[in-house]
Amino acid sequence: MISIGGLTVAYGGFTLLDNIDFHISETDKIGLVGKNGAGKSTIMKLICGEQSPTSGHIDMPSNLRIGYLPQIMHHNRGRTVMEETLTAFKEEKELEKEMERVSAALSERTDYESPEYLTLISRLNEINDRLALDSGESPAVKAEKTLLGLGFRDSDFTRKTETFSQGWNMRIELAKILLSSPDILLLDEPTNHLDIESIEWLEDYLKAYRGSLVLVSHDRRFLDNVTNRTIEIMLGHIHDYKVPYSKYLELREERMAQQMAAYQNQQRMIEKTEDFIAKFRYKPTKSNQVQSRIKALEKLDRIEMDETDKARLTVKFPPAPRSGDVVFKASDLTAAYPGKTVFTHADVEIRRGEKVALIGRNGEGKTTLMRIIMGELDPAAGEAKVGHNVNIGYYAQNQEDILDKNETVLSTLDRIAVGDIRTKLRDLLAQFLFRGEDIDKRVSVLSGGERARLGMAKLMLQPYNLLALDEPTNHMDIKSKDILKQALKAYDGTMVVVSHDRDFLNGLVDKMYEFRDGKVKEHLGSVEEFLEKRKIENLQELERRFTSAPAAQPAQPAKAEKAPEAPAAPQMSASKQDFAARKAVSKESRKLKNRIDFLEKEIAKTEKKMAEIEAVLANPGKDDDIMDLTRDYLENKRALDAMTDEWGDLLEKMEG
Repeated sequence: MISIGGLTVAYGGFTLLDNIDFHISETDKIGLVGKNGAGKSTIMKLICGEQSPTSGHIDMPSNLRIGYLPQIMHHNRGRTVMEETLTAFKEEKELEKEMERVSAALSERTDYESPEYLTLISRLNEINDRLALDSGESPAVKAEKTLLGLGFRDSDFTRKTETFSQGWNMRIELAKILLSSPDILLLDEPTNHLDIESIEWLEDYLKAYRGSLVLVSHDRRFLDNVTNRTIEIMLGHIHDYKVPYSKYLELREERMAQQMAAYQNQQRMIEKTEDFIAKFRYKPTKSNQVQSRIKALEKLDRIEMDETDKARLTVKFPPAPRSGDVVFKASDLTAAYPGKTVFTHADVEIRRGEKVALIGRNGEGKTTLMRIIMGELDPAAGEAKVGHNVNIGYYAQNQEDILDKNETVLSTLDRIAVGDIRTKLRDLLAQFLFRGEDIDKRVSVLSGGERARLGMAKLMLQPYNLLALDEPTNHMDIKSKDILKQALKAYDGTMVVVSHDRDFLNGLVDKMYEFRDGKVKEHLGSVEEFLEKRKIENLQELERRFTSAPAAQPAQPAKAEKAPEAPAAPQMSASKQDFAARKAVSKESRKLKNRIDFLEKEIAKTEKKMAEIEAVLANPGKDDDIMDLTRDYLENKRALDAMTDEWGDLLEKMEG
């Protein structure tokens, strides 16, 4: 369908893409992967004609319909959300008008055998075929389903687009692209402004989508679930794998290992041959053998190792100073802005060492709670209090607004660094991939991923014991996200994170607070369990709402299309009831178990610290402060006694 041949993109002396070739067929769902700045977005712009290559060609049918969602786009103003979304059916309405004109022209003609009459008949058939593909539900119903899937509410449909944030306007543009039924979708990081539920809806939609897809995303799970092919861009070249992302990683590792083994074997053979030639070059009795080996080396097809980009993010957070047992506590909390109440009567408790996620749809109050924790916003009602000796490191979502665009990378840190860390700023920046001339770049020219890394580097300047992270992985490539996740898992302080990245949260957090419909609800258990429950509830809502409407492809996800079938409805209902019953029974016990597991880990850590102090006290050195060590030991002993008592009480409850 689309053929790309000899494609090169160069800027001055720098070659971004070097003579690449690949083909996109009708059934391909391709994940474009590579580090930030590798050329993924450039390839999309080349395909849709927004940019021209330095050399090479892109061949495609002239009538191919392309739906392109860039990272940054223009948003229309002056219409309501629904009015703007319905503009996606502009082509369909134009076809209907053309069909009326062609039908009228045919009704007036009597030259049934003429070429003109046959041309009109052919065009009428083309229009009928095209409209038949889009038949089924009305445009309004399709638009409503798509907007609801992307997180809008009924009350949003009549609001003007300019009253929404850039992220919500991106959702409107995405809805229009999906509803226009293009032959190929080019989606450049579509999940950046979506919450978890909307990501899952889009995931199901793209699984059912019948056209081609080229996707740039830093969400590993999203890529795995949606794509069937992975094209890696590295140092200007591409490597094409006919598998999803996780399988690509395995095959890439195998390919590199096999290539290395073959390269090393050939190098050993070459070395032995060259030694033989050098040793016997001037011996007449060996001249034939020497010449034979020289010719063999000249004809040898030498194996070359593929270039690899080995630059990787390396992060290790400083040890966290000890805080009080309760790091943050909110009781009957109401948060509001002038003219708008965000959430009411929320109870939130975050204890030392916990890793907590704030999840829910955009605009429900996750960032608002972060601002309350930071002391930037006072509660409208209720109480919110940060615990004893809590030092907060805050990573804000809008790094482009937080960072001073006139500063350089180095001066951004140098302005706020104090003490010995100032002598290590270059080493710290190197951990975040700022090396050589990079540290003198101005913030204004940094990419989104580079600004994200610089914002994270600022958190390393002090030993915080509470990290408050608002969408820390936006714009980070997959490798960087994986390394950041491991660093946060190893971090010994407390963490509160806002994120829509399911793979990032899975295995990282042990408690979640869901923000929904003005309420804040605590969830214990895994991210997977929460998502499964929410998906069942959403499917039931779709079933109740659109049960009388015929299904249409691909206006809703495949799973949702099955809901109206008569035999499936009672099964789903029973499944939901069974799920709810099991959750009701197990919720309390799971909450107790999670707390017991947490206490057991903390007890083990405390006992280890006490054993280390005892060893020092048994044989103190000349620099050891006996009084400080004794105070630390007694403080740990008090904490251990309190945790052991609570642990025993919880075990009794579990057994009871």
